Formats: sequence, structure tokens, C-alpha cells
Amino acid sequence: MNEPQEQMQFTAAERDLALRLFTQLREKTAAALHADDERQVRQHLMAAIEQGQVKRDEFGLNPVVSSLQTALLAVDEIGLRREAVLAIMLHPCVDGGQLSIDEATTCYGEAVARILRGLERIKELYRKNPVAEGNRTDFIRLQGENFRNLLLSFAEDMRVILIMIADRVNLMRQIRDNDNVEARREVSEEAAYLYAPLAHKLGLYKLKSELEDLSLKYLETEAYYHIKEKLNATKAARDAYIERFIKPIREKLEAAGLKFHMKGRTKSIHSIWQKMKKQRCQFEGVYDLFAIRIIIDCEREEEKQQCWKTFAIITDMYTSNPKRMRDWLSVPKSNGYESLHITVLGPEQKWVEVQIRTERMDEVAERGVAAHWRYKGVKADASGMDEWLKGIRQMLENTDDGMEAMDQFKMELQDEEVYVFTPRGDLMKLPGGATVLDMAYYIHSKVGSACTGARIRSADSRSVGDTGRLVSFRQELHSGDQVEILTSSTQRPKQEWLGIVKTSRAKAKIRLAIKETQQKEALLVKEMLERKFRNRKIEMDESVMMRTMKKLGCKEASDFYRQIADATLDVATVIDKYIEVQQGDKAPVAEVHSAEEFVLETTSGLKAHANDDVLIIGPDLKGVDYQLAHCCNPIYGDQVFGFVTVSGGIKIHRADCPNAPELRRRFGYRIVKAAWSGKGDSQYQITLRVIGNDDLGIVNNLTSIISKDEKLVLRSINIDSHDGLFRGNLTVMMSDTARLESLIKKLRTVKGVKQVERV
Repeated sequence: MNEPQEQMQFTAAERDLALRLFTQLREKTAAALHADDERQVRQHLMAAIEQGQVKRDEFGLNPVVSSLQTALLAVDEIGLRREAVLAIMLHPCVDGGQLSIDEATTCYGEAVARILRGLERIKELYRKNPVAEGNRTDFIRLQGENFRNLLLSFAEDMRVILIMIADRVNLMRQIRDNDNVEARREVSEEAAYLYAPLAHKLGLYKLKSELEDLSLKYLETEAYYHIKEKLNATKAARDAYIERFIKPIREKLEAAGLKFHMKGRTKSIHSIWQKMKKQRCQFEGVYDLFAIRIIIDCEREEEKQQCWKTFAIITDMYTSNPKRMRDWLSVPKSNGYESLHITVLGPEQKWVEVQIRTERMDEVAERGVAAHWRYKGVKADASGMDEWLKGIRQMLENTDDGMEAMDQFKMELQDEEVYVFTPRGDLMKLPGGATVLDMAYYIHSKVGSACTGARIRSADSRSVGDTGRLVSFRQELHSGDQVEILTSSTQRPKQEWLGIVKTSRAKAKIRLAIKETQQKEALLVKEMLERKFRNRKIEMDESVMMRTMKKLGCKEASDFYRQIADATLDVATVIDKYIEVQQGDKAPVAEVHSAEEFVLETTSGLKAHANDDVLIIGPDLKGVDYQLAHCCNPIYGDQVFGFVTVSGGIKIHRADCPNAPELRRRFGYRIVKAAWSGKGDSQYQITLRVIGNDDLGIVNNLTSIISKDEKLVLRSINIDSHDGLFRGNLTVMMSDTARLESLIKKLRTVKGVKQVERV
């Protein structure tokens, strides 16, 4: 029996906050709670606290207070009720061991227990340290397995991921002034690459924007506050313009007898930052800083009519931009989002985005998939969420590569969608970038496996008598295309098809078809091999055959049989190698020499990239091959990090690499810590950019500085002179950053040199 642990102490402020939050939750969920729920939750929480089974997290936050904050957020922003709220509040008890899942089932029901099971499974993933020990292969496998478990946890019950999103939003709010900078960075990166896209996919746009803004605040602080200050400085002018814009619209809509309300919405800081980067402009260059939202109050059967009526009134008043028209009213997004988006030219020749929707549509837009549960009696399949979850489950069942699962899942979270038609006029919705082959597999696995191409009639070129153009199954689809899939009875799925399709559904079906084909081929090859062995009067031994496969470079039996089926491995070669291995088993034992003559070859630390300096990746991870990234050319002494590539290797980048922000934003789960540990005699190639006056002898002065240092080697020099100025790149071999800084200081002392910087 475990000894009782020290009880976690509540501060006075935490106690007051916890009581206030509990009261608010009770008021908002009282109608949904069962008679004994409140009393039992209080008992379990108090018992867990008194027995010391509730501990503060790595940020020093009180988990009971955090769970109450998360529960309130889930109620207010997502609309979750009894089962989810109880699971959130009870999770500290389950996590500390005071309450078991079976006990939760008895006390609160199977639904609460199922959510708790999913939350605990995710919590367990965060407890694990996948890089604590083992080689690179183990590291990748553990990462992938953790990710698969995470997806499976929420695929079982959608409320698990809704709670995780709410929990991450709350955590991001609470760690604003926390001193644990590294942990805050990791939490922010994960929020940006996983939870924000998930919130978007599930239609939780408000929470998605908050996650993105807070991530930007913690990861790129200067950019965040620069935009925030600009927004504050222009707020008065922006509000005045919005009022001038909406006043005549309000009058026209009221005259038309519409019931509505309007509001102006400034774009999120993260959205503005992305536009600044994409358009390569300053804050002032982003023209659509805000949007106007018109929310109509009407009956369900009048929604489309009144939205289009509003659309007609606005486009009569202001010139619209047809290229920026978005009709998610006729064809909602896969997450159920419905709205009309138009961009019109307002006063002072400024473009303004106007969003037109109803009260019901606005609730779905704010609360996403959770709002659909409220309306599921009407148009239950309005969102493609069930179809999306089905595709995710298929991907998990048929994908063994964890890193590929992560990348594929990220692709599934993208916002863009294309809408295409079958020859009969049926509408199909696919992710942006989907190909003809994706569509074929979406129709049916047999259609996909037999697909050879398609006949496409584009929306902008469709006319009477137009039969369309023939395209390969690699062709990317565009909205409005009418697609006729072409098939052949002789077509078979191939491994390279996995690189053509974009959807997890198609990838899963291709893998399954290839696996079935390979199993059939393997049986045929095995029978043929046994026949050949019998013809040569050789008795086949399974253990000898397995060693023969390894000698021939085949890691798996499936690879071995596939190479024979593809004729890349000759049967005669297999038999000869088998005999060689078999005879080797009977060879005499080699002579044993004394221990003095035995030399053990070892390497210290990690294998370096063509040098003997030592890098430690992760918590003392050993035996990992790595390469130095060419985009930033790190050298000994640089602050660095590791990036796990799709092939499984690790690329080492400088912390200030120009690609680092994008890598952290898009692929945060592939980032691993790295640091220089041991110094050898390695030489690194670095390039310096030098700018200066084109004075007589200045180049000689630069090169002489390098040549005088015997530990520096000048590899190349490239000088371009124009209008009395020269720009040059010097490529030098050196050992570390200390020598680099010393060289830069010396070069800057040369008369006429204006700038020296590392490329």
C-alpha cells in the first residue's frame, strides 16, 4: 500500500477562484447534471487533494483550478455538457490514481468513463520520453506510435479532442508570465502545428484564432507586439470607417424588412502576420484588416432566401470582386461551416470583406462540430465530420510509418477544398490538391485500383459538344471540373501511387490492395522456389533460408519474395547463396586468439558528419546519424536543433536558420534538441559576405588576413564590383564560432570595408 503523500496546498487566491469557477459551472450545467453528480465530484476531488494525489504541473499550475477553467471554457465556447464537464473535472483524480476508470463507469456512466479513458491515454503519451534511450529507429517508431495513439483517442469519441483543444487554450492563457520558457515554447509549437489546425477543421474558429495568436505571441514576440501596437494605433480610424460603411447597409436591410444584427471583426494578429509574410509587405500593405458580419434572424426554411436577398442588396450598393466570392451556403465546408463571403469596394476605394449568415450558421461557425449535435435532428449529415473521422481511422489501420501518419494527418487538416462533378452531375467534395486518383478511390476502391486516367471538362471551358480533355490519374482537380473516371481491367495498384494521392482514404486503400497483391505473389514465389529446390534435390530449411535472405540484403521476407517476383533477384543466385550459407554452418570453428591481440573499435558519443566533433541529440541520444543542413551551414559552437526528415535521418540546423520559424510552425513534432558536446579537429565550410568601397588593394588586404592564420583555409572568393562598391563572398574552412567571430572582427578593421556578415 502506498504511503500517503504530502497534500498540495491551495493559495488563498486559488481557493477563491476554484469556488467561484465551481459555482459558475454548477449554474450553467445544473439542468444536465444527475442528482448525485455534484456531491460525488466534490468527494473525489477532496479525497485526491487530501491524499496528496494531485500535483502541480511543470508550470506550477494547480490542476484542479486548471480543470475547472477548462470545463467552463468547454461549456461557454464549445457548448459541451454533463459527460464532458464531469470528465474534465474528474481527470485530476484519475490521473493521480484516486479514481479508476471502472469506478467512474459505476458512478457516472460509460460515456464519462470513455472520455476519461481517452484523456488518460493522451496524458500517458505526454508522460513518456520517447528519446530517453534507443537508436534512431526506436525514436521514430515511438514518436509515430504516440501520435497514432493520440489520434485513436479522439477518433473513439470526438469530445476527447474538443476537451484537449479547450485544455490547450486554457493552458496558453495561464502561462503568459511563466518563467519556464522552454516548456512554453514546446507547448506553443504544438498548439500551432496540431491543436490550431484541429480547431479549424472542427469549425472552432474563435478558439483556433486564439491558439494561433498566443502561439505567435510566445514564439515570435516582436512580430506579435508590432502588429498589436499598429492595430491599437489605427483602431479609432478603423472603427469610424466601419460605421461609415455599415450605416447605409443597415438602412437598406431594415427597409427590406430583415431581422439582423451586424458587427465588425478585425482579423487576428496571426492572420495579419501570415498575410504580411505571404505578400511580403508591411502592416500598411495589408488592405483587408477587418470583415463585416451580417447575422440574420429567420426560420430554417428561409435561410438561403434571406442570405441571397442580403447579398443582392449589398452588391447593388458596392462593387464586388467576383474572384473573392465564396459560396459556402450552397455547398457547406466539410466541417459544416455555412456562409456567404463577398469582398466589395467600399468608401475611399477600400476593399471590405462581408460575411452573410444566419443565427444558426453563426453558432455552428463559433462552436463548430459541437453545435451540430444540437441540430443533428435536422440535416444530420450536413457536415462531413463522420466521413473525415472514418478516413482517419482507415489511415491509422493501414499506416505503419508514424512520421508518414503525422504528415498525412497535417495534410488532412488543411482548409482548402475542391468541388467536382461526376458525369451524372453528382457533387463531390475533396481536399485541395486532390488528384483524379483520389476521386477514383473516393467513389470505390475497385474504381480506384482500375483507374488509368480521366476525361475532364473544366468549368470555364464547358460548352455544348465539348467532350473534355484526356488527363492522367496524376492530374490535380479544380473546383467546377466535371470528371469521368477511365478504368482498365488490366490495371493494378503500384507502390508509386502512394506519392500521387493526397487523401488518407486513398492511401489506405492503395496500401491494402498492394498488401493483398504481395501476399498472393509471395505464395506463388514460395511455391516456385520449393519446386526449384526439389529439382536440385536440396532440402529447404526455414532458418537457413532466413539467413540467406539477410545475406542477400533483404530485411523482410516480403522484400525477398517481391524482388524475385520483379525479376530483380535471380532464383539461381538465391540457390547458390543458400548452399553457401548452409555449408558455412558446417565450417570448422575459427582459431581463437588471445585477448591481447583483440582490438575493439569504438566511437565516442555520436557519429559526426565527416568530422570528429560530437553532438548530443535529445537527452543523450546515442548512435544517430545526422547531416549538417546546407541552408544555414552550422559549425561547432552554434546554437543548433535537429530536424527529423521523412527518410528518418536528422538534419542539424542553426537556431537562427532562416527556415527555422517555418520548420517549427509546420513540423514542430519533428524538432529535437541538439547541442555540441565534444570538440575535435573538425573543419567547417562557411561563407562570408563582404561589402565595401572598391579601393585599390582592398581584396588583397582581405585575403592576406585569412592566409596569415594557419588554421584558416580560403576555399574560394567571388567579387562583383559596381559603381565604386564591391560585393564579395569568401568561402573559408574553419573549426568553430570563436574563430569565425575573430575573423569577422579582423575583416571589419580593413579600411573601406562597410559590412561583413555570415551567409
